[in-house]
Formats: sequence, structure tokens, C-alpha cells
Amino acid sequence: MTKIWYKAYDAGVPYEINPNEYSSINDMLEMSFSKFKNNPAFHNMGTSLSYQEIELYSRKFASYLQNDLKLKKGDRVAIMMPNILQYPIALFGILRAGMIAVNVNPLYTARELEHQLKDSGTQAIVIFANSAHVLQKVVAHYPVKNIMVTQIGDMLKFPKNYIVNFVIKKVKKMVPDFNLPNMLDFKSCVMKGDENKFNKPQITLDDTAFLQYTGGTTGVAKGAILTHRNMVANMVQARAWIKNFITDGQEIIITPLPLYHIFSLTANCFVFGSVGALNILITNPRDIPGFVKELKNWKFTAFTGVNTLFNGLLNNDEFRKLDFSSLKLTLGGGMAVQKAVAERWKQVTGRPLVEAYGLTETSPAACINPMTIKEFNGFIGVPIPSTDVVIKDDNNQNLPLGEIGEICIKGPQVMAGYYNRDEETAKVMTSDGFFKTGDLGYMTEEGFVKIVDRKKDMILVSGFNVYPNELEDVIVQHPKVLEAAAIGIPDEKSGESVKIFVVKKDESLTQEELMKFCREQLTSYKVPKSIEFRSELPKSNVGKILRKDLRAETLTKPKD
Repeated sequence: MTKIWYKAYDAGVPYEINPNEYSSINDMLEMSFSKFKNNPAFHNMGTSLSYQEIELYSRKFASYLQNDLKLKKGDRVAIMMPNILQYPIALFGILRAGMIAVNVNPLYTARELEHQLKDSGTQAIVIFANSAHVLQKVVAHYPVKNIMVTQIGDMLKFPKNYIVNFVIKKVKKMVPDFNLPNMLDFKSCVMKGDENKFNKPQITLDDTAFLQYTGGTTGVAKGAILTHRNMVANMVQARAWIKNFITDGQEIIITPLPLYHIFSLTANCFVFGSVGALNILITNPRDIPGFVKELKNWKFTAFTGVNTLFNGLLNNDEFRKLDFSSLKLTLGGGMAVQKAVAERWKQVTGRPLVEAYGLTETSPAACINPMTIKEFNGFIGVPIPSTDVVIKDDNNQNLPLGEIGEICIKGPQVMAGYYNRDEETAKVMTSDGFFKTGDLGYMTEEGFVKIVDRKKDMILVSGFNVYPNELEDVIVQHPKVLEAAAIGIPDEKSGESVKIFVVKKDESLTQEELMKFCREQLTSYKVPKSIEFRSELPKSNVGKILRKDLRAETLTKPKD
């Protein structure tokens, strides 16, 4: 196929990368640990850990997993925590031990957590104390053998570690009571690990590094198998794309998106980690005043985020007063970047907001706009090195330029498949090796890709995928609900929000009662923002609820 997008590449960006540049993610980590050992690697709440310290702590933890917990290569270890210093220690330790990391959203409900632990076959979990009460509800149905608990401040320097933990638990009361069988203290596990007994496993690029969970195109949470090759390739691809804007050992990147999210995991943790950057971990980016206060401490050079986050910062007076003279690049992904936000970002910071596109199944980067663009263009960019993008119709035939069809991606970063779900994998992979994204769009003559709609009914709330099937399955479990349908509606703050339509089984059901049920069963961003009761829902002649009719009706309905 003709790679028409090459002419849009910035000078010096290669057309192809070497996906075998490193023998594994571990190989890259060890090179960074050695080359940048005296550089600070991660900073959180006033404490910095150097690459040398991260190397030692992760090696000790890897040894603990191998020798004390007797886990073996290929075992699955879950991580359930926000952006705190314990995350990279746990993650790198798991990978260096040859095990598979299973990232878990720390806001998950017991139902969501249980599904992911069972589906992945998780043998151990590192969880922060604030979520431990959720795990307590799960262990009766799925007994996780090894549970390691950490408090937010555990890796901070004395006396701040004690102060932070005391305030969070006793003053703010953010740690609900829990009682977990045979639980271990994560920090003690790390310190107990004997770094001299660490047994470096033989890892190949074909070994699985992550089971990264996503709803895919159906809404049933599935583990995308991301191999070391997938992750190495995407890291090298993204680094090649931004190399003109970064200098080894001198970058400071702001990391507000959770590291359990594939965007932040690959871009911030691995791409910038490979060049010796300092990651400033933001534990609670929703606390905009606190976030901005932290930003004042740094001459940051890079920033990644989602549209809603950028918008929230731009509406803060103190943020607009910051010194942006060191900022070199801002990448927006996870959800569509809005033109108004991008234009305002450039006005305030003096730097363009560059939109990127990817999915969990593509590790994630697939398309990025050239880093030299001056203005927001409304496109998701062009295919990055060693990546092909085609637009296909419903018969898997390639469409001409300018015609709308399904965006399909091929490259070394595309997942190996969904874990234990061959049928689901077959649905999204074409015979010629392309991954079907479920997004509808077209390609211009210059190779730029434009998304026009989503083929699937997925709802995008602040960069997080929300799937109607899952919501409806949960809502109809309420004894007073007969039928339910969920759609996404435009929302100024979150891009989209969830609206549900419900047919009552019991007329006594109220919005308050149903909303309470949803909050108990669903992560906060999945909870409906609005509920509408109806006597019936629109259906096809075979009885399928027509969400598209509800969307069309809602979007054309005059506002009060």
C-alpha cells in the first residue's frame, strides 16, 4: 500500500522503527536504571526516588515475589492503586520477575474487580488501603492467595509518610475499615526481598507483559494480551515521533493520568522512562487547586492528559499564571480534543496541544499529529512509524480516500489477542492482519485521519470507555427494573455523560433509588448522570432495543 502519510512526517522521523531494539521491556528498564542511575525518576508529594532507588526497590520486590511468595514466570499479579511511588516499584518488580501485570482501576466496585481477577486468573495483588474494603467483598468468591496492602504515604520520606497516612485515614477518613485474610504490608515485602537472590528470568519479546483490560468492541471486559514486543515497539515508535523535542536526562513530564491507563503507562512510564525523564506523579488530578500548587514547583517540559483535564486546568486562575517557558510538548489522547480547549491551551501556554489516537489493543499509539503543527486541525494525526491504517467497509474491503468506513490498524504494537477469548479476537482481526477499531472515519490525501463517529455504542466519559451492555446488564438486576438502555449524551465537562432509559417493573421505583443502586454497582464515571423513565423502549422487528433511535431523539429534543 502507498504510505501517503510519510510526507506529513516531521524532519528526522523514520518511516520504520526496529521493534527488536530491546530484547524486552525489562531490557529497556535496566538500560535506563544504569544510564540515568543518579537522576530522579519519580516524584510524589515531596519525595523523589532516583532511577537507582527504583532499580533496587523493584529488584527486591521481584525477589520477594519469586522467593517468598513462590510465584513463577507467567503468573498474574494485579496492581490496584493511583499514581503513587509504590506503583512503579510494584510494576517494574512484577515485570522483572517475569510475571504478567494486571492493571486494575482503584475505583472499581466489587463486581468489576471480581470479574477482572477471575478472568485473568490473578494469583497476587498489590492494593492501596483505600480500596482494600472492595477486595474484602471479593475474596469470599475469588480467594486471592497473596494480598499486599499499601497506604498512600508509605514510600514518602519521614515524617511526611506518617503524617499523610494519619490525615488520610483518621482526619479525612478516606480508608474504610477492612479485614483481609493473611494480608501483607507491601513496603515490608519490598524491604524483606533479598536483591541478591533475584533470579533474572529469560524473557523474550513474545512473552506477555500485560493483561490490559478493555471493553473492546462489545462491552464485555476482556484482557488485551500485550506482549513485550507490543510494548517495546510502541515505546520506540512514540519516542521516534517526539525525539526532536526531548533530551536524554533533562525532561520533566507531568503525569496526571493514572498509570494503570494504557496512555499514561506507555507514554509517561516507558517512553519518557527510556530517556531518563522525571515523572511528576499526580495522585488526585481532580483536585485542581492542589494540582496547580504542585505544578508551581516545576519547570516541566512535557504534559500528557485528556481534554477534560486540560479544560479544568484552563479554568483555574492560578494555572494561567504559571511559567510555561520550559514546556516543549503537550499530548492529548484518551478522548477527542475539543477545538476550543486546544486553542485556549495554546493561548495560555504558548504551545500547541497535539492530539494523538490509540486504543488499549494498540498499546496504545497508532496515529499522532506532527509535533510541529502550529494550530489544532481536528484530525487524530497520521499513522506513526511501522504502522498502517486503512479504512474498510462492512465487507472488509478497503475504501478510497475520503470515504467513511471503519478505521483499521496494523503494526507491531497491535495486541496478540484477547485473553482466553478466541472468538472475540477473531471478530476484531481481519484476514490481512488489521485490527478493527470500531471507530468510523476517513483518510485525506495527505494521510491525516479524521474520526466522524463510533461504530460501536461505546460512551467516552473523560477519556474512559463506558459500555452500554455492561450498564444495562447491571441496571436490569435491580428488582424494580424491567428494561434499560444506555446512551452517551454531550457533556461540556466530560465530553460525554451517561443517560439511561428505564421501563419500570414496579411503579414505586424512583430516580433516587435507582441512582443509589448504580453508585453501589458501578465506578463513578459509569454512573448515569440522568435517568428517564418510559413506558416502552424503541425496538427493531426482532426485539433489539434501538439505542440509535434514543440518541437521535435525545440530540434533536429542544432544550428546556
